[in-house]
Amino acid sequence: MQKSDREIVEILEAFDLTRCPNSAATLASCDPKTVARYVDARDCGLDPHGRLVRPMIVDPYLAKIEELVERSHGNIRADVVHERLRSLAPVEEHRYNRFCPHDQAGRP
Repeated sequence: MQKSDREIVEILEAFDLTRCPNSAATLASCDPKTVARYVDARDCGLDPHGRLVRPMIVDPYLAKIEELVERSHGNIRADVVHERLRSLAPVEEHRYNRFCPHDQAGRP
């Protein structure tokens, strides 16, 4: 749920008064993590209504994934795309690659 500008100001005022996210959360009737998020945004000069965009693990391969999906007209399976990406550019093994049920099928 999005906080109104007035609620954000109240949260920041409560934090400035107490200097503690837990105490400010009690005063502002919200979660301490919400207080910490708004204080961090203010300290960094960011918009309190904005969201952080975190990088995804597939970002370096997004162009190739889109190409494969377009060439197959959306009929390619995710496991096929994954195998093609692994064959093109071997990446550091992740847990989900090591414990894939398809890889374990032929093992005793």
